[in-house]
Amino acid sequence: MAKSQVFFADLRTSIKENLLGKLSRLMETAGLKDVVPKRGLVAVKLHFGELGNTAFIRPLFLRQVVADIKALGAQPFLTDSNTLYAGTRGNSVSHLDTAIANGFAYSVIGAPIIIADGMRGATCAEVEIPGELIRRAFIGKEIVEADALISVAHFKGHELSGFGGTIKNLGMGCASRRGKLDQHSGLSPKVKAKKCVACGACVEHCAHGAPSIVKGKARIDPERCVGCGECILICPNGAIEVQWNADIPVFLKKMVEYTQAVLLGKRKRALFINFLTNISPACDCYGFSDAPIVQDVGIVASRDPVAIDQASVDLVNRQPVSGMACLADKADAAQDKFRSLYPKVDWEVQFEHAERVGLGSRDYELISL
Repeated sequence: MAKSQVFFADLRTSIKENLLGKLSRLMETAGLKDVVPKRGLVAVKLHFGELGNTAFIRPLFLRQVVADIKALGAQPFLTDSNTLYAGTRGNSVSHLDTAIANGFAYSVIGAPIIIADGMRGATCAEVEIPGELIRRAFIGKEIVEADALISVAHFKGHELSGFGGTIKNLGMGCASRRGKLDQHSGLSPKVKAKKCVACGACVEHCAHGAPSIVKGKARIDPERCVGCGECILICPNGAIEVQWNADIPVFLKKMVEYTQAVLLGKRKRALFINFLTNISPACDCYGFSDAPIVQDVGIVASRDPVAIDQASVDLVNRQPVSGMACLADKADAAQDKFRSLYPKVDWEVQFEHAERVGLGSRDYELISL
């Protein structure tokens, strides 16, 4: 079987070709024109970054992605789904405010932003897959309805998956609030009694009658709860929280299977791009970003979501640790940056499971421009 192709562009430029031109050539070489249908609606899935974070992909690169898609006669839109936690991207209003504040306005990018799962993360499509753990996945509806999908992921460390790349950008990033809760927890949200003031907001907003006020505190009936997670966002006092009970291997497998669901019917209409720049030790979901763990490496693109993440891991692990990074004093960081960051996370589980379910291959050929 032929190896999956992963195309690599380093960051060297010249007067003949700047980095935006190199990105354009990378996408062309990786097969952008074969993915984008003329007059099609193309979802460009990215992470806009939490307010205060500075490691996310710079907007001008997304402008180039959008321009190249438009040049092929399609209509691109930037998209992400709302977060499970109540941060600055927990609902579509604050999510849009954050995206614009971080530089992704239409006037900059040339494409609209459409939050994939609606106002509070409840607008989703149920996608059936023959998964080991997931049979029905809850995906942001606008992503499901798009004609093609371009994943543009910032590659970095992640406290739950070891690293975040294409699989994380799709499996977790395209899931609705209910889908995120499905991956993170097998239980209903919990009420933190000390914070609850029995205001009744959760009772008023729940369409399933799961919350009630009992003895001056909210209580959630697990038999009625459907796991949408909307009460987490609604609570004005932050008293309702996720029960983070899924162990890491189960979480990683679920994330892979959600990626399967996102790509169902789109395998021939999907292209994956990872930016190996500002490689921070933690997710862009935080309102800060620590010093990069290695120097900037480059940009990779592929039609295989597994191969591109494996290549990204390998490229990062070949780099020396940055002298200012949190890994600078860790001897084991030379071998595996992500295992050194998160020793309890066996990140390879996601690759093993991804190959087993036919999502892609770890066996790749790195082709430099």
